[in-house]
Amino acid sequence: MYRNPDFDMLEDAWGIHTSAVDYVKPEWKQNFRLAMDAQPTLITTPNSGIPAFLTTIIDPQILKVLLAPNKAATIFGEVKKGTWLDQTAMFPLVERTGEISSYGDFAENGHTGINFDFPQRQAYLYQTIVEYGELEMERAGLARIAWAAALDEAAVVVLNKFQNYSYFFGIQGLQNYGLLNDPYLSASLTPALKAYGNNKWITNGVITAQANEVYLDIEGLFFQVVSQSNGLVTQEDRLVLAMSPGSAVALTATNSFNVNVNDLLKKNFPNLRIETAVQYGQTSASNPQGIAAGNFVQLIAESVEGQDTGYCAFNEKLRNHPIIRAMSSFKQKKTQGTWGAIVRQPFAIASMLGV
Repeated sequence: MYRNPDFDMLEDAWGIHTSAVDYVKPEWKQNFRLAMDAQPTLITTPNSGIPAFLTTIIDPQILKVLLAPNKAATIFGEVKKGTWLDQTAMFPLVERTGEISSYGDFAENGHTGINFDFPQRQAYLYQTIVEYGELEMERAGLARIAWAAALDEAAVVVLNKFQNYSYFFGIQGLQNYGLLNDPYLSASLTPALKAYGNNKWITNGVITAQANEVYLDIEGLFFQVVSQSNGLVTQEDRLVLAMSPGSAVALTATNSFNVNVNDLLKKNFPNLRIETAVQYGQTSASNPQGIAAGNFVQLIAESVEGQDTGYCAFNEKLRNHPIIRAMSSFKQKKTQGTWGAIVRQPFAIASMLGV
C-alpha cells in the first residue's frame, strides 16, 4: 500500500505516528485541484444585528401636549342658566325713578316710580363627535394607549376650549357677547406716553416702562371705574386686574426705592387679584385668539352694592349622547351650550388698549 514519505519524516524527526497513509488517495488525484477562489455569495440578506424592536422600549408614561389654560371662568366666574332646551334668556332690569316737590299740607306734587327692561341673550349649542373602531383600539392598546378614553378626553378639551373662547368673544350673529367685546362696555383708555418714547409697558421683550409709569396706568383704570360708578367702587372692594401673561411681566418692574408694581398694588388695593389669559395679548402667529389692536388690560370690580358685575354662563355642560354601535366601530356625540359672558353692570369694568 502506498505511504506518503512525509509521514516517515514525521516519525523520524518528531516522533509523530499516524495511521494515515496519504493526504488524498492516489486515485482521487486524477482531475483534482484545490479550490482557492473567493467565498461564495450569501443566499441570505447581510445584516449586523438583531431586529431593532427587540432593543426598543415604550415608556408607559404618556406625555400630553399642553395648551393655554382656560381662564375666563376664573376671571369672571361661571354659572349655569337654564337648560339646553332654552334659546333665549331675559335678565330683568329695574331702575328706580321719582321726583320730589316742596312740602305743603295740601300739595299733591311729587312722584315715585320704577322703569324696567328685559335685556336678552341668546344661547349657542355646539357639538363634537368621537369615533373609534375595534381594530384601531386594539392596535393602540399594543402601545399602552387607552384609545377610547383618550378620545373622550380630547372631546372635553375641544368643547371647553370653545367654551372659554365664547366667554371672551361671544358668538357672532347672536345676542351673545364676550367679556372683551360686550357692546355696553365703555371705550378703552390709551396708556400714557412713557419716558422710553412709546405707550407700551414692554417693547421687543424688554420692560421699557418704569415701575411708576406702569402703576399710573393701572391707577388710571381704577379712576375710570370710580368715575363710571359714581363712587360706588372703592379701593377696598374685590377687584380683578386681567391682562396677558406677557403684560404681567411688567408688574415686576422696580423703582429706585426697590419697590415694584406688585408691591404698590398690594399696598393700595388690598383685595385686588391679578389674573392672566392669552386672549388679552396681541394677535400673533402663536396667539391667534388675541386682540389685533394690541395688548389689552381690564380692571373689574367683582360686585357693586352686593350685585355681581357679571359672570360667564352656560346652559349645558358636556351632554353625552348615546353611544352608537356599527358593525365594528362606535361613535358618540357630545354637546355643550354657552350664553357667553353676561355683563350685568358694565360701569364696573374699565379697559386699556395698547400697553
